Amino acid sequence: MIFLCYPKCTTCQKAQKWLDNNGLSYELRNIKENNPTLEELKKWHKMSGLPLKKFFNTSGLIYKSLKLKDKLQGMSEEEQYKLLASDGMLVKRPIIITSNKTLVGFSEIDYKEMIK
Repeated sequence: MIFLCYPKCTTCQKAQKWLDNNGLSYELRNIKENNPTLEELKKWHKMSGLPLKKFFNTSGLIYKSLKLKDKLQGMSEEEQYKLLASDGMLVKRPIIITSNKTLVGFSEIDYKEMIK
């Protein structure tokens, strides 16, 4: 399992604590230092079953400064992937990737479901 996070993010800290408390092993990846590639994002998006829009960190400073709330709708999926791959801080976190599932954000319910 890969756990993508930004160490200063409180939601990521909660998710990591949950993983640790439940004895799960994972590969930790700092999303700011090692942002997802275009290929990874495409694969994870497909595995998540979520709209691509859910991969954007809508509360982030970069998202807001680029005024993406207004621009995303007019962008192609390929343009959105390229934008996400350009800076890890644009990507919603934490992200968990298992062999067959991608979870975006932290939901204790989803995490419990994942370990069943």
